Amino acid sequence: MINLQLLLETFLLALALCVDTLVVSTSSTFASKMSYRRGVLMALVFAFFQGSFPLLGALLGGAFREWMAAVDHWVAFGLLSLVGGKMMLDALRGGDEPSRLDVTRFGTMCLLGVATSIDAFVIGIGLGLSGDGLFVAFNVVVIAVVTFIAALLGLFLGRRNVPIPERVTTFVAGLVLVGLGLYTLLEQLCV
Repeated sequence: MINLQLLLETFLLALALCVDTLVVSTSSTFASKMSYRRGVLMALVFAFFQGSFPLLGALLGGAFREWMAAVDHWVAFGLLSLVGGKMMLDALRGGDEPSRLDVTRFGTMCLLGVATSIDAFVIGIGLGLSGDGLFVAFNVVVIAVVTFIAALLGLFLGRRNVPIPERVTTFVAGLVLVGLGLYTLLEQLCV
């Protein structure tokens, strides 16, 4: 049975990872006036990559679990803090204007799906160090479902010309990842 704490941690992780999906899907829909049908396809593509990348990372992390058993909490803390810190730094610096891509093309959607999922691969490495296949599978499914919903929300907002404060949401997502990393470290050190 899944406890409430695990559910909350997994949901926060999924939300932090899919912030870029929300921003990209909103801006892509707004810029291209994407149809609902193509938007649902984009949501499926994003969910596929956002779910696949942590699974691949977990497989890699699981392969090195025995060697890293004594420091796995430090690795998880480091990975979460690095990804979260980079997100916060990027938010503070601001970004360049996105290039004009035809986001309605399937190939472009796949490229955007990969680009928004790189951080999920890194987080997956930390998940794989846990050694619990059910834990990894649960996280992967929640991340994919939350990403799908976030992309659909982006489609909805983009079609209604509602702006997303990218810098604020990215900073908060980074802060959540750093917080989860710190929590993981303290949980292991205080046991």
